[in-house]
Amino acid sequence: MTDTLPKLLVRNAAAHGGEVALREKSFGIWRSITWADYAARTRAIALGLRGLGLGAGHVVALIGDNRPDWVMGEIAAHAIGARSLGVYRDALDDEVGYLLEASGAAAVIAEDEEQVDKLLNLGDRLPALRHIVFADPRGMRKHDDPRRLALSDLVAAGDAVHAADPTAWDAMVAATRGEDVAVLCTTSGTTAQPKLAMLTSGALIRHCEAYLAADPKGPEDEYVSALPLPWIMEQIYVLGWGLIARMKVNFVEEPETVMADFREIGPTFVLFAPRLWEQIAAEVRARVLEASPFKQRMFAAGMKLGLEALDKGQRSALADAILFRALRDRLGFSNLRSAATGGAALGPETFRFFLAMGVPMRQLYGQTELLGAYTLHRPGEVDFDTVGVPFNDYIALRIEAPDPNGVGEIVASHPNMFAGYLGGAVNPDLRDGWLHTGDAGYFHDNGQLVVIDRIRDMATTSRGDRFSPQYIENKLKFCPYVAEAVVLGHDRPHLAAMICIRFPIVGKWAERNRIAFTTYTDLAARPEVLALLRGEVAKVNASLPPAQRIHDFILLYKELDADDEELTRTRKVRRGVINRKYADIIEAIYAGAAAIPVDTTIAFQDGTSQRIRTTLRVVSAQADAALAA
Repeated sequence: MTDTLPKLLVRNAAAHGGEVALREKSFGIWRSITWADYAARTRAIALGLRGLGLGAGHVVALIGDNRPDWVMGEIAAHAIGARSLGVYRDALDDEVGYLLEASGAAAVIAEDEEQVDKLLNLGDRLPALRHIVFADPRGMRKHDDPRRLALSDLVAAGDAVHAADPTAWDAMVAATRGEDVAVLCTTSGTTAQPKLAMLTSGALIRHCEAYLAADPKGPEDEYVSALPLPWIMEQIYVLGWGLIARMKVNFVEEPETVMADFREIGPTFVLFAPRLWEQIAAEVRARVLEASPFKQRMFAAGMKLGLEALDKGQRSALADAILFRALRDRLGFSNLRSAATGGAALGPETFRFFLAMGVPMRQLYGQTELLGAYTLHRPGEVDFDTVGVPFNDYIALRIEAPDPNGVGEIVASHPNMFAGYLGGAVNPDLRDGWLHTGDAGYFHDNGQLVVIDRIRDMATTSRGDRFSPQYIENKLKFCPYVAEAVVLGHDRPHLAAMICIRFPIVGKWAERNRIAFTTYTDLAARPEVLALLRGEVAKVNASLPPAQRIHDFILLYKELDADDEELTRTRKVRRGVINRKYADIIEAIYAGAAAIPVDTTIAFQDGTSQRIRTTLRVVSAQADAALAA
């Protein structure tokens, strides 16, 4: 019975050993890995780990970029009866320390010197950590920590064990059990330190099979692994779907080469987080701004035809001919048969933009505790205001304590949920087998679920006007010049916003307009940039009811950063942190200040710091908004 990931791998290697399972781009060349190769290297890592004395009851952590060795290391951990824990590659030393302490990790498979340094910097903080296995040996000679071990040496040791006892691997895999906890997955941590959700192999596989029934995949499908492997959805696709459906998984050379590598593969399926979809849309529109007047007119005409056809539930052949076919090819979307967005809400303008382009977008919704997604748009029933319907009858979904409009808290349950939190941590949102998601939503007349915002983030002005900050923020982020936005206004007389510019695109705009600047802070303070963003805010205001329009805004002197705890590692805004950290600025905005002096220091990940002294201009959006309306 294939109820664990190692068993699935062994099955695939036996039946399809010569077929391509994975690809990795290295030094500009795509390298194929067959199912037989995949299983052999995983076997060597597993036997090597067991030779170090690791097994049931231990935790093996993994940190680095998305690589085949990560996936093999994770499955190898499961094969020896250990639990795997993914750590985000950009996590700071303290975050890494917290997760390894909380899990009691006995070994870490780290990609390179950068990640190993984080572990060594923690000193004696991790008494349980016995082994640090590194994949990339560059820079390692300067270290003499006895816990270090090259992955190549671990693999060689495992191969030697297999040569001496060819039955050891098969016996070890056969002993794995689907009801055992295999994966420790971090929760989003929007309000506090993340918890470690325990996932069993059996539940993961059963949930993936139900998901595949709603969105079928097979060996002919290609997927590019672009989102962090510690995230539950990347676990679902790379490990779950990759092993169950034998969907080919491709690993890009570097995070910075995602889109170029993506185009080379031309995948049939993609999941991007909303932030990446927003970035792609912004870059497309920014390139149009740089194009010739003729190309700008063609783009505008194509978009107009495409959106008009979309509103009628159709596709425009003319728009496809003059714009969208070439645009899809340019982005690497030509072969897409399925595309998804999840992890946070995607603004309707961005959703419509890609649907009009012919990208088969569907929105999904879920939480780590429920093994990721459990709702999805059915084919032909895509509604950019909703997140679809449960993709299996075993998923129970209800709205608790609805108001007269049917809006209440989304509550969900299914038999393949997580097995609790490591260490017995209690979540007050989990009651009687139902997860109270903390999200406000309702069921649309068409039966699909609508997610409005986090309940704690739903806000009311001092005048009694209700609004969703996230909804307005998503509208702002459709603008190519806006990277991030935080809408304020709870218990205040009106709405205001803190906006982070999209530095590369605003920088190009400034260069075209011969506006000199030096840094992000300098560019965000330029009066011409303030005027540019004022016009964009006015456009958004024109699409909103008067009570939900932005009255004032500032351009923040820095980008919001997960390293500063302003965003989660999945790029969700931590509103509590923002409200505390920028309290003085927020108070000044609502006090009617025209200018806010800032004198602060920014600390960087490499230990350096920079003093920033600037003046934030509070821009009124009301006059322009009235004209736009």
